[in-house]
Amino acid sequence: MTTEQTHSDRMKALQAEQQKKTSEARDPGRGLVLVHTGNGKGKSSSAFGVIIRALGWKQTVGVVQFIKGKWITGEKQFFMSFKDQVDWHTMGEGFTWDTQDKDRDIAAAEAAFARAADMMQSGAYDLIVLDEINIALRYDYLDVAAVIETLKGRSTRTSVILTGRDAKPELCEYADLVSEMTEVKHPFKAGIKAQRGIDF
Repeated sequence: MTTEQTHSDRMKALQAEQQKKTSEARDPGRGLVLVHTGNGKGKSSSAFGVIIRALGWKQTVGVVQFIKGKWITGEKQFFMSFKDQVDWHTMGEGFTWDTQDKDRDIAAAEAAFARAADMMQSGAYDLIVLDEINIALRYDYLDVAAVIETLKGRSTRTSVILTGRDAKPELCEYADLVSEMTEVKHPFKAGIKAQRGIDF
């Protein structure tokens, strides 16, 4: 048997296996919960990529940003071109080391989550991104049990992506998909400042 035939046989077997898995897969009849976590870059960026995919299917998207402050970012400027499809709320006040006020941070997180809860229950969105909510959970600005209960009560139409490092184990257990970004190398550690169009 030639190498080409061996390769062809392997690919046919893989194809059959994949087709079997696909035929056995089911539609859950509800939106999914995705967690993007880890110490590497790309958690929010990946979520924004999923937003683009949803917009390609003419779906309706909501974004609630929990930590990021009012600074101008490329992604927000881009998605503002889709105001009929994207409902964007930046409700954080910046990094926790900038505010230096725990009560204020808790109040901001609670207000952001109240807005997110209304959106999740409304039935008006195909996808909602809760950007950096894992940071608010990490510092106990929000109760993870309450967040999970709200996710359980969301509209069946709505998928939710929760981003930020140090995702709570309970949240990861509940989610349908958990992706962990791992830092291998970062330009900031080499003294390179954040770059427009790459980092924000």
